[in-house]
Amino acid sequence: MSALGYAAVTAQVGTVVAGAPLLTGLMRQVRARLEGRAGAGVLQPWRDVRKLLRREPIGPAGTGPAFRTAPVLLVATALVVAALVPLVSTDTPVARRADLILVVALLALGTVTLALAGLDSGTAFGGMGASREMTIAALVEPTLLMAVFALSAPAGTTNLPAIVDGAVREPDRLVSPAGLLAAAALAVAVLAETGRIPVDNPSTHLELTMVHEAMVLEYAGRDLALIELGAQLRLTVLLGLLASLFAPWGIATTASAGALAVALPVFVAKVAVLGALLAAAEVCWAKLRLFRVPELLAGSFLLALLAVAASSFLSGEGAGT
Repeated sequence: MSALGYAAVTAQVGTVVAGAPLLTGLMRQVRARLEGRAGAGVLQPWRDVRKLLRREPIGPAGTGPAFRTAPVLLVATALVVAALVPLVSTDTPVARRADLILVVALLALGTVTLALAGLDSGTAFGGMGASREMTIAALVEPTLLMAVFALSAPAGTTNLPAIVDGAVREPDRLVSPAGLLAAAALAVAVLAETGRIPVDNPSTHLELTMVHEAMVLEYAGRDLALIELGAQLRLTVLLGLLASLFAPWGIATTASAGALAVALPVFVAKVAVLGALLAAAEVCWAKLRLFRVPELLAGSFLLALLAVAASSFLSGEGAGT
């Protein structure tokens, strides 16, 4: 693998780390403008992280290693996923290891780590948030797997760079029934995985509705900064994965300087557009009642199953002809 392959991975991870807080700031600014407010500015999340990093972490008495290590593990798993997922280039040194099952397992590891930290805090809110988070995760992770499985059937592999390469060469797959069903299922799964409306409201602290916030109420200082940064990284990576799978145009398929120079701004633009559209949609959506969330996620899982069935049928029909 040439030096350009390593440069692609470095640029990809660096862009995600630098741009994740900016994406959150952009989404907040879009919501503020649509709601008739001025907003705090796109750079405000970076200011918040910088302020929190200067403060000493304080936790409740009696907490164990799960509470103390969760922020670091959350950021670490998000960074590994950012390196594996083909966001800027499909020709990287880690392309062979970028398997769908590994990526979903890393996302699940971050979720479980945060849920254990909520339980370890020993508070009622922490346990409630952890219970809700694992209920949602039990329905989201299979949906993520099944939705991408629908795209992996024509490619004959679960390797994400190979799936994206196949979509670039044969864009007709994306407008097929299987592709459209998979896109809808994956979009709902991304909303649930990142705790966005209508599944969760990241800007609320009401005990009857919060999920993610209930698990992190006891964090402060540097630990809270890492928790916030980890959530922002996961949102950026999942939106980038959605863009790479269903709008792969512009991504570099070869390790060349020209392709990388084009792919990097295209990736930034696609994620920014998706984030702005999501923020605009959240202004019009209402958060679902907690007991209605499993119905939404079960519906998305059914869409993913239909996508897999349609993809298998179309692949078999194509092989028969």
